[in-house]
Amino acid sequence: MLVYGDHAERVDPRRRLAELEALTGRWLPHDALTDLFIDTAGLTQGIADADFATQGADRFRPDEAAMLGWLTGLARTLLRSWDDGQSGGVASTLPILAGLPETVSIKLAEGFAFYALRPEAFGLAARQLRLAGEPRVIGLRSIGTGLACMAAAALNAPPPVTLRPSGDPFDRRPRVADDLVGATLSGDAHVVIVDEGPGLSGSSFGGTADWLETHGVPGDRIAFLPSHGGDLGEQAQPRHRARWRSAQRPVVTLDEPRREWLEALLGPILSWHDLSGGQWRPLWSASETDWPAIDPMWERRKFLARTPDGDWLVKWTGLGRAAQRKRELAATLVDWLPEMRGLAHGWLITRWHADAVPARPSLDELTAYLRTRAALAAPAAGASLETLVTMVRRNALPDWLPDLRGLAPHPILTDNRMAAHEWLRLPSGKLLKADALDHHQGHDLIGCQDIGWDVAGAAVELGLAAPDTEQLRAALNVSPALLAFYTIAYRAFRLGAHRVSAAALAHWPAEQRRHDAAAATHAAALARIDSVEHAGDIG
Repeated sequence: MLVYGDHAERVDPRRRLAELEALTGRWLPHDALTDLFIDTAGLTQGIADADFATQGADRFRPDEAAMLGWLTGLARTLLRSWDDGQSGGVASTLPILAGLPETVSIKLAEGFAFYALRPEAFGLAARQLRLAGEPRVIGLRSIGTGLACMAAAALNAPPPVTLRPSGDPFDRRPRVADDLVGATLSGDAHVVIVDEGPGLSGSSFGGTADWLETHGVPGDRIAFLPSHGGDLGEQAQPRHRARWRSAQRPVVTLDEPRREWLEALLGPILSWHDLSGGQWRPLWSASETDWPAIDPMWERRKFLARTPDGDWLVKWTGLGRAAQRKRELAATLVDWLPEMRGLAHGWLITRWHADAVPARPSLDELTAYLRTRAALAAPAAGASLETLVTMVRRNALPDWLPDLRGLAPHPILTDNRMAAHEWLRLPSGKLLKADALDHHQGHDLIGCQDIGWDVAGAAVELGLAAPDTEQLRAALNVSPALLAFYTIAYRAFRLGAHRVSAAALAHWPAEQRRHDAAAATHAAALARIDSVEHAGDIG
């Protein structure tokens, strides 16, 4: 199944440097320090990856080294701010860099964006290490760039080096030039490898440790700083699994907001409830037969805070520029969203309406909502039509070869989550759209599409009759050919997502059955398609 995807933005590194430079030389609150740290780490990653793409190996790069040194100093400030709850000063200006490429690609740091991962957690975890030699830190790009600087700051180590293990996803290995080998391995070092994960194989961690051992680093001088305390995934190599189980790999989890952050915006909190992993569903409907399928891997961390002023949903919205853009999006969609109280250290706080009930939107309401979104131009396009064809062929229809000529999508900030359970109505009659901020930049391959993607999603998820679908299509000015294409692609994507979740949730039979049933619905609809010309027959 082809479901997951990475997101990146191409930026002018000089312009981004100037934007970041404007924030230096002043005292900043913790959130602003965090955003500066994440943005600078992303730019450093982009600079390093641009050189890696040109050279085919990681080498000593003066520009990257200067940025990593500056980032390590900022990490010390960020850790002090975390420890004492005070603002921090950014006294030094950013390094002056020369010879930069015209553009660099900055990867979206998934942990910061989706999984309530805080950079400070890696500094706190690093403090738990017991090292037998001088600490030497290696960050694995992408997100490991900043996380390694945080670990180096906590260990009072020199600035880290970063590597980009590459190759087969289950057998990634670093490619390192001789000058960087010497800079990394000189002296009596205890090496700490830092990255988010591990995932299915942990091969980025494992391949880097293999490389260290082949260059003379003893196995007991290799430690890991991962984002979770679990074992390596099912695709791990036996030697990697054995090393992982014996190595130091402390983990600190900071995936809940501090009470004082919330009370600064909400006042006293009377009670606190975790709604993550589908625990919101009993509040949505008391009948389990009505519950939609969920997968904890696709859900953001969320909590319910009860206060004298009512109930509030506290949901992870991310750190850095992505979170800032979502706050701006929320302001644009204010007529469709619950009241927003504020953003606290990555957590978005919105009014929880216990009296809201699931309700499908009328065609006029649906049209008005999608017209609002259609006006929101995307900063970058999501998956191309060609990528979507590949996805459909892999997930559902291996012989599908649509004619893409004449299809001209215009990417906007699509909702990408038009499911029936996302629509709620208040006693006043006002319609609310839940979960409207995240899915155009989720951990999947779809990303920002033409508004036709949401028209197709609404037709499928809400079971619109053909005349209603046609009226919605015409109102949003979506070409019939593009809607036909998107309808097939939407079905195939949802089919793949449900099958991936069903396979991952074998330990949760009730949830697995929900995903299997949802996948079967999409598979049955797709099975009725003999050719692209018959796409209008499904709905």
